[in-house]
Order: sequence, then structure tokens, then C-alpha cells
Amino acid sequence: MMKILFFGDSITDAGRDYQSDISENALGFGYVAKVSKSLADKTDYQIINRGISGNRVVDLYARIKCDVWNLEPDVLTIYIGVNDLWHELAGKNGVDVERFEKVYRMLIEDTKKRLPNVKMMLISPYVIKGEATKDQWSMWAELKDYEAVVEKLAKEYGICYLALQPVFDENVTKDGEQTYSLDGVHPEEAGVKLIANEWLKAFKNNIEK
Repeated sequence: MMKILFFGDSITDAGRDYQSDISENALGFGYVAKVSKSLADKTDYQIINRGISGNRVVDLYARIKCDVWNLEPDVLTIYIGVNDLWHELAGKNGVDVERFEKVYRMLIEDTKKRLPNVKMMLISPYVIKGEATKDQWSMWAELKDYEAVVEKLAKEYGICYLALQPVFDENVTKDGEQTYSLDGVHPEEAGVKLIANEWLKAFKNNIEK
């Protein structure tokens, strides 16, 4: 059985049940749950959600042993970055780009040592104009630097990379921002489907084969 673990912030968390991996809401209501439904006809997959709302890259590193290494997944998806900037804009408790790269690199390298056979996918953050982002919209341009770090690390370590910003930009142009996110960060149903579909394509083209 292939064990697939999703590790990240609120977009991964999506209201999941923290107390059980087998309850009806163990995977939350976000893209992880949609991925699981899409793979439901394949009995050789086990899906685990280890997203926690509000997490930054430093928070992922702090809990990686209990929430990743101890579970020994075959596939690990890491989706982090938006809070590293957002927490700085909102309360001066973010993670600057240089530190973001340093800790993310530690996370990758230490995971490769602990789980040498694990396959990874790195997802870079996106932002669109919404209720929580429009007032500081010019400052959100810095998220591109975080996105660039994730892409750089994926290329450097030969890891599957999924960039969501271009996909959201393309669809927002056609359908409008509020179709995909009201606050500009957390996806609405259309945004959830978009992320899940992009993950499934990346998985089938780069990991499953």
C-alpha cells in the first residue's frame, strides 16, 4: 500500500479532525479530501492529512518527526509559504525569505536522511486579491520570492514541483477572484477543485508512474 501524507498549513488542514485518521472528517474538506475521493477506487492508497492551520515553515520543521518521519510515508506533499509572509504583514511574526529557504532546506535534507525512499512533491503558495489581501496588495508581491525558493529547492533536489500561482492567475482572469477565494488565500470550492486537479496531474505524471 502506498502511504501518501500531506503536510502544510490551513489550506491542507481544511478543518480536519485532529483526533482521528479514520473519522469521517479525518481529511478535512479541502483539496486533500478531493484527492482522496479521486483515488478512492484504488485500494492500494492510504491518505493522511497533517496540515495545521496557521503553520509557517518553522512550525512544520518543529513537528516533522511526529507528523511525518514516524509515519514513514511513501509520498510526502509539502505545501507551505503563505503564512510565512502573511504573519509578518499581520503581526510581525513571519519568516523572512532567507530563513524560509534555510529551514525548508533543512526540512528536505533531514527528511531524505530519515526516509531515503520517500517521493516528495513541493507546492508553492499563491495569493489573489481578496478581502484579506487587497489592502496590502503591493506588499503581497513578495510572495513571489517564497514561490521562487520552493521552485529552486525542488529543482536542486530533483523533487516534483507544483506551482499554483500561474494556474490561479489564469482562472481568475476568466472567472474572477471571488470564484476561487473570498479572502485571497483560502480557496472556495472552485479553488479547492483546482488545487486537487493540479495535484492529481502532477502525481500521475511524476510520482505514480
